[in-house]
Amino acid sequence: MRNQTGPSPRPAAGVPPHRVPPQPGVGDAATDQDEAGALDDSLLAVRAAEGDEDAFAVLVRRHSSRLLALSQHLLGSRTDAEDAVQDAFISAWRRLPEFRHTASFGTWMYRIVTNRCLSTLRRRPHPVPLDTVPEPAAADSDGSPPRAAEIDAATAALKAALQKLSPELRACWVLRELHGLHYEEIAHVMGTSEQTVRGRLFRARRALMEAMRPWR
Repeated sequence: MRNQTGPSPRPAAGVPPHRVPPQPGVGDAATDQDEAGALDDSLLAVRAAEGDEDAFAVLVRRHSSRLLALSQHLLGSRTDAEDAVQDAFISAWRRLPEFRHTASFGTWMYRIVTNRCLSTLRRRPHPVPLDTVPEPAAADSDGSPPRAAEIDAATAALKAALQKLSPELRACWVLRELHGLHYEEIAHVMGTSEQTVRGRLFRARRALMEAMRPWR
């Protein structure tokens, strides 16, 4: 935020920067945000690293929906997902001077969020076994299963199968199949090699295909 005497310092530790709105009527914050919105991520990240909260707010708006979707895919809980993304943006704001642009800002944020989610998953108790998942919908009198019930059961089965995967396998599968990242990007996010990513994806796909066999 800005005041009449110049830029304010960064938010205090623990204060979410993207939840601190600019004060109305002070300076030309709205114009600054409009200008920032026309810049690409790398320039915005440079400005944000110098303390420009308007630039960081634009980055938050651009990436929050994708990061929330990623977090929810990994954690399966909207509340946990929101907490993970919130913590990730706080961490990113503090660590922006360390951002070296070796990957895109979006990939960097994927890495921070994924690490948050993996830490949460590793602390969780072991998931429920797959035999608690609903069975495929039974066929009705004319031989056609109720489509809605079948889709619901298959969706529940896939979610349960994902929960059965190790956190690392689940993250690689979600990043590739649901978010479309390339192997190189996934390797950067996971802090490993492309060969390791390919191996994890192979194991994840094989496990999910086996779990979803009743729905083929």
